[in-house]
Amino acid sequence: MTTTASESLWLQDLPEQPRSSLSGRHGFDVAIVGGGITGLTTALLLKRRGLRVAVLEAGRVGGGASGNNTAKVTALQSTVYTTVTRTHGPAAAADYAKASVRAVDQVAELVASEQIDCGFRRAPAFTYAFSEREVNAVEEEFDAARRAGLPVRASADLDVPFDVHAAVRLDDQVALHPVRYLTGLARAVSGDGSQVFEHSRVTDVTEHQVSTWDGAVAAPHVVIATHVPLLDRGLYFARLELNRAYCIAARVPAGVPSALAISAGEEKWSISAYEDLLIVAGQSHRTGHRPSASPFGALEAFARKHWDVDEVTHRWSAQDPTSYDHLPMIGPYLPGSTSLYTATGFMKWGLTGGTFAASLLADLVTGKPNPFADRFSPHRLSLTSAPRLARINAEVAVAMIGDRLVPADASSSERLPRGEAHVVRDGLGKTGVYRDHDGQLHAVSMRCTHLGCLVRFNRAETSWDCPCHGSRFDVDGEVLEGPATSPLPRRDPR
Repeated sequence: MTTTASESLWLQDLPEQPRSSLSGRHGFDVAIVGGGITGLTTALLLKRRGLRVAVLEAGRVGGGASGNNTAKVTALQSTVYTTVTRTHGPAAAADYAKASVRAVDQVAELVASEQIDCGFRRAPAFTYAFSEREVNAVEEEFDAARRAGLPVRASADLDVPFDVHAAVRLDDQVALHPVRYLTGLARAVSGDGSQVFEHSRVTDVTEHQVSTWDGAVAAPHVVIATHVPLLDRGLYFARLELNRAYCIAARVPAGVPSALAISAGEEKWSISAYEDLLIVAGQSHRTGHRPSASPFGALEAFARKHWDVDEVTHRWSAQDPTSYDHLPMIGPYLPGSTSLYTATGFMKWGLTGGTFAASLLADLVTGKPNPFADRFSPHRLSLTSAPRLARINAEVAVAMIGDRLVPADASSSERLPRGEAHVVRDGLGKTGVYRDHDGQLHAVSMRCTHLGCLVRFNRAETSWDCPCHGSRFDVDGEVLEGPATSPLPRRDPR
């Protein structure tokens, strides 16, 4: 899981009884790795087409990014259309808008047809200017979204207790409880020859077989829907930038906003609500790069400044990949493959992007033409984005080499305070040591099991995070996020 503090508002509603794990050898028409929004939606759409589908989830259904978000399903997404238009042109922005609108409608259809009780509601989405400096960005997004075909309008009629200097509005978007929605999808997938497996971490994938420690699934088609693709083939990790963002839920007696809103500036303030709880999100930073201050503290301070907050009830976080050219990558895992597929790079809008990715994946698996296949192909050429790709990988090289030159913090952990971590030299390597609030020491190798970068401690989430490709581990080395699939080796505390 990727939760912290009092845990995700959504994950508290995970079913108490987990689904069975994979054991033994099985045969299906399609094997899907990942039980989040992309994997489960793809599975249900394929089942509706008569295929037998197996979904393999490393933890619990919805326990990853899909259960740690702001629960917005919307085609208006901050300043995405400005970015896509600048990078790829207006035709690409129009395709992204069409795909996103279809995703919102797809979610509504699945909720209705499968009778999923998930707090589904329609609400307007806004991109707003929190300060006067953001007005130009809002105006640019209005123009870009309108040219892309969205029925947006300029309206600052946003029900929040602070000044809004400008805003773009898109009506009839969706808010829901993501874990309840995913639980409903999993229920619809299961049966009639299809099955969802939990606690089934995939350790190996070939073109026609997926293996775990305890079993294997043979299938003519395999879909990797793990948010960040878990296979190094295709070098997806080198084309993605990983960022973490944080959320809080707070009880406010005076009422919560109905809108789904996010600011247009570099520092985002995302606002939504569930029942009587206000949700505030933001404080994004590169994975493995320490935030400048406490992200949860900053969100709570923002909420208390503008609302009369009784209490903060939940704190959680999520990790999101953005491709080097600012479009999702959906399609064959390798050029020309007709049996192995993937989807990633949803730019922090995974409930929407994962849903339209599922429609495209279902079409690819069944050989049905899809109008967005070329646009979102993982193997498209994006020459204008080559400098950004070079920058991302240059930063990886700096982290890989530079962290090895940084001296250790101490020669022993004898004086390490509770709730803190530091780095101890261990021969030619380094050991990360954390002392928990009960005084127990937890020590692991700092060498990421993906490609060998040194992990860094994330104090806000009590985890070891890799600054190179975004893998994350708990204080005992267990994998929290890929692309790593193996834990950090444990070490003796020093």
